Amino acid sequence: MKLEKSGDKCCLKINRDGGPQGEIRIHLDWNHQVGFMRRVFGEGEIDLDLGCFYQLRNGKKTLIDGLQFSRNKVVPRDEVSRQGCYTAAPYIWHTGDDKGNADETGETILVNPEGIGEIERIIVYTFIYEGATKWTDTKATLRLRVPGCEDVEVYIGDQPSKQRFCALMEIDVNPDGSLDVTRLGTFHDGHSGCDAAYGWGFNYAQRHK
Repeated sequence: MKLEKSGDKCCLKINRDGGPQGEIRIHLDWNHQVGFMRRVFGEGEIDLDLGCFYQLRNGKKTLIDGLQFSRNKVVPRDEVSRQGCYTAAPYIWHTGDDKGNADETGETILVNPEGIGEIERIIVYTFIYEGATKWTDTKATLRLRVPGCEDVEVYIGDQPSKQRFCALMEIDVNPDGSLDVTRLGTFHDGHSGCDAAYGWGFNYAQRHK
């Protein structure tokens, strides 16, 4: 199903019958190629970063994205790191920075359904790191895949905003384990601007990949 405008919502119920469930996938895909004129002037491929803010029920909260974890290093899903962890808290793991040459392009965050009860909320965001000046160049689409449910899709590749940071989707976890999913679609001047809008409460320093 498509969430087409800010505020659109849906509720997803994870079917836990029959034992362990498959992973919850949050995947961002986009057009990596720049236009002809930008290639002429030596512009590189379009690079977006997928990230998320999360808050656990015990109060812990942080950000996960390509600027937060080690450059060009992927930590396994069962080790706690700045990429998160799949098999222990926070039960959220970023699979790594997109290099443009993988079998599956784009970037992915995995959420372990077995730990969903410890998560209170997730806000998924993306930002243009380089290679594009506007979202219409990216043709970016976010897809949320929850076992036993229809995929949820948010398309942002038609947005005219010149701000390079976009909060895409909020996922609130209910006491019964169901997920309330809301399209955000708000644009900001970087991490700090998004933080101010949603009240994460972090301090920021300039970082590069």
